Amino acid sequence: MATCEVCGNDYGMSFEVHAQGAVHVFDCFSCAIHRMAPICEHCRVQIIGQGVEAGGQFFCGAHCARAEKGEVGIVDKV
Repeated sequence: MATCEVCGNDYGMSFEVHAQGAVHVFDCFSCAIHRMAPICEHCRVQIIGQGVEAGGQFFCGAHCARAEKGEVGIVDKV
């Protein structure tokens, strides 16, 4: 069993996420999202999907990238 680094739950089905040279332990996906998901630089929502990177910053979508950075040519996939 391992202890979740977000909520402290000691759970037999916890899992590890290896990212950028670090190992994180979580008991559920919601704790993993809480700790690991980047935050949109414009609307401050946690980015759970693909998102957009512009000028070294992360955004939830093209609209926020355009609104914050004035980026042109960025479109969301539909």
